[in-house]
Amino acid sequence: MTTATFDGTQTRDWMLRFTGTVYATEAELTSLDQQAGDGDFGTNLAAGVRAAGPLLDRMDGAAGPADALGAMATAFLDEIGGTSGPLFGLLFQAMSRAAAGADGAELNSAALAHGTEQGLAAIRRVGDASPGDKTLVDALTPAAAALRAAGGAPPPTALAYAADGAWRGVRDTASLTARMGRASYLGERATGVPDPGAVGIALFFASAAGAVQALSSHLATG
Repeated sequence: MTTATFDGTQTRDWMLRFTGTVYATEAELTSLDQQAGDGDFGTNLAAGVRAAGPLLDRMDGAAGPADALGAMATAFLDEIGGTSGPLFGLLFQAMSRAAAGADGAELNSAALAHGTEQGLAAIRRVGDASPGDKTLVDALTPAAAALRAAGGAPPPTALAYAADGAWRGVRDTASLTARMGRASYLGERATGVPDPGAVGIALFFASAAGAVQALSSHLATG
């Protein structure tokens, strides 16, 4: 059944599916980052969801979507170092605030769109990255646009659109020359490799529908 909103349990289940997705794809994420970064992205993302686990486990029946997203924000902002952890934390934080502002007990597509847009804005302020720089912004920008275009669609539908947009952004990063981060030092050597941070964003939205077990089919350009 397609629901018009996500409650706290449904949002928590999404976060848990994202956790499973990160664990399943950690080695592939690490391999990508070894080609186009510091090689620690998969490890950092796994550390983030691992730190969020106890916080999600403590949620009770009264917890709402803002609590589940807030648990992710706390874990990534407070526990994870490097560049990617805080940036993902900013997205989760913005989405949690949007969920609380819309309705503490339910999360609709408008709140998802607003939170994602606010998270994107915060990430761009902090990271000074723009679309085309070969960063997670290249996946988050089309995801946010898809959520806004989804209008009043129920969350599962809106998030499926967001995932599709994010995966397109991921595949586009393969042809870009990085202008930010470690990959920028590699120049043309990183061309042909999708940005790992962008992949992480796509995995987050795709996990709303189900845990992702492998990246290969999503990264294929043919």
